[in-house]
Amino acid sequence: MDGIRHSNQSLNGINVHVAESGPTDGAVILFLHGFPELWYSWRRQMAAVASLGYRAVAPDLRGYGDTDAPEDPGSYTVLHVVGDLVALIEAVAPSQGAVFVVGHGWGAAMAWHLCLMRPDKVKAAVNLSVPFGHRSSNRRPMPSLKAYYGEDYYSCRFQEPGVMEAEFAELGTEEVLKGFFTLHSPAPLFLPKGRVLFGSSPGTPIPLPPWLSEADLRYFADKYEKTGFTGGLNYYRNVDRNWELTAPWQGDQVKVPVKFIVGDHDMAYHAGNARVYIHNGGFEKDVPFLQEVVVMEGVGHFLQEEKADEISGQIIDFIRKFR
Repeated sequence: MDGIRHSNQSLNGINVHVAESGPTDGAVILFLHGFPELWYSWRRQMAAVASLGYRAVAPDLRGYGDTDAPEDPGSYTVLHVVGDLVALIEAVAPSQGAVFVVGHGWGAAMAWHLCLMRPDKVKAAVNLSVPFGHRSSNRRPMPSLKAYYGEDYYSCRFQEPGVMEAEFAELGTEEVLKGFFTLHSPAPLFLPKGRVLFGSSPGTPIPLPPWLSEADLRYFADKYEKTGFTGGLNYYRNVDRNWELTAPWQGDQVKVPVKFIVGDHDMAYHAGNARVYIHNGGFEKDVPFLQEVVVMEGVGHFLQEEKADEISGQIIDFIRKFR
């Protein structure tokens, strides 16, 4: 893409692919993608902020794209990823100290933990889709999810190494990506064993949404055909381990300025008691510097793609407050 610079940086024991745009002396905005995404998911927002003089920096997170993918599933904990991000911030913004952070999905989850664990590295954050994960002091997440949704719930199905990879291989990389990117329902996602069809019938073409071109899909598919889905799935496989590792932060608050944006058709917005938590005081208690919650009508999970210009505007409007 025009205006995008690529580099590979040795950080925290792995090689990390980093895409960036904008002047090298601009205030850094760090963009963190989710699953099944890549740095490329932020291409439109990167162009928008770069045009205003910011330096947009978007890595492929560990396990994704052109970044190293350690074989050990235990190498994908929140501590590993936050360690990667701290090392990246120190590499790209040594004189700035702290940067702006924008996250979506798993990228938002990691951004929340970066803010929690290293608030000195974050000027302000804009998180999409996934609110702060309030840690229960006595309940592991995965048993709770299985009890609530059952074994076919997507996060539960992702737990066993190799199982989901084999089913995705049968479907084909492009079909899997189409299945995820075309999800536009607040209903929970179930992937029954042997029937992972994302709601379609066998052999039925899945039309692309208007915000995703064939060329865009091909870019994602080319990378996932090279790496497979294991790296991204390993984030889900560390949910309970993350719960164990974050015990020292039990009850701590996120004390950086934050804006949160979610689509009202995003299943993350409707998961469990998410809406009650977001709107009835729990979110503000855990994130006391939460400045704004934006719920976008008729918008699904991949909102930075579906409503690219609007999301760019939301990010810019918030970050401009801190210059």
